[in-house]
Amino acid sequence: MWQGLPRRARGYLITGAGVLLLSPDALFVKDTQVEVEVFVFWRALLLGMMLGLVALARYGRGLPRALRACGPAALWCPLAFAGSAWGFVAAVRLTAAGNVLVIQNLAPLVAGVLGLLLFSQRLRVQTWIVILLCVLGAGLMAVGEMEQGSLLGMVVALAIPLSIAVNMTVASAQRGVDTTVILPLGCLVMLLPALAMGGMQLPSSSDLLRLLLMGLVFLPAAYYLIQTGPRYLSGAEASLVMLLETLVGTLLVWWWVGEVPPALAFAGGGLILLALLGSGLLDLLRQRRKVADGAPDPQRVIAEADDGPSAHPQDELTARPELRSGR
Repeated sequence: MWQGLPRRARGYLITGAGVLLLSPDALFVKDTQVEVEVFVFWRALLLGMMLGLVALARYGRGLPRALRACGPAALWCPLAFAGSAWGFVAAVRLTAAGNVLVIQNLAPLVAGVLGLLLFSQRLRVQTWIVILLCVLGAGLMAVGEMEQGSLLGMVVALAIPLSIAVNMTVASAQRGVDTTVILPLGCLVMLLPALAMGGMQLPSSSDLLRLLLMGLVFLPAAYYLIQTGPRYLSGAEASLVMLLETLVGTLLVWWWVGEVPPALAFAGGGLILLALLGSGLLDLLRQRRKVADGAPDPQRVIAEADDGPSAHPQDELTARPELRSGR
């Protein structure tokens, strides 16, 4: 069943699963009482340890080669990954959550423009329509929470969509290369400023429990899946799925603290779901129609590259360079 799915459908499912695991993050950020630098220090330390162990278990002695295969992503993705983490934690502490969500939801548009300008990634008209619909839906969800917040918080929040867009766009431009191996480097970039700011402090037992739960369980799985998404999607499309965090996060707040969302939140959430599901179904029907008309099934070639006997995905891409240009 998995191999029969269109490439974009795989990317949507992988990235969507990661976003679901990431969605409780805002609750934990708001719920902890530690300073920003302490929060980021423990987050980066725990997350980096787990992701580093996963990368080492997968690649072993071939890890340096896997890092080199990432190309420019080995530099830009860690910087962007750390920038989005610092921006999110700091902005949520400095201004209203609704303000941060509205600004964060610009990521798909920024990614679409960056992909076009830097890597000539031309998006389909269908994708631009879905982006606009989802940004509109996310804006409707957040408008009820908009408050007159700190100007500094609003400026800091601008780093979030830019960082997400850079990470997703650069990772997508590597054409199928596994960029999850560079996530530990991003955690190191997060860790060093927190360490310099005195973040190496022991939180209270309740805060430490929350940090351990997110840093060792939810976040490693979430970021691993989200970073895998651009292997199957353009940067704009991967950023697009990130908008689901607005929807799921709102529902979690409703369930956890009993804060009933306004009617606009339900309307915006429904618009996001309809746009994403509609686009995915259109892709599936389009591919099946082409195969029925006699066109070669691209999934067979993709499955060989993704699920073949090679121990490392980069080995297959190196041996068969024609796969690097396929999407």
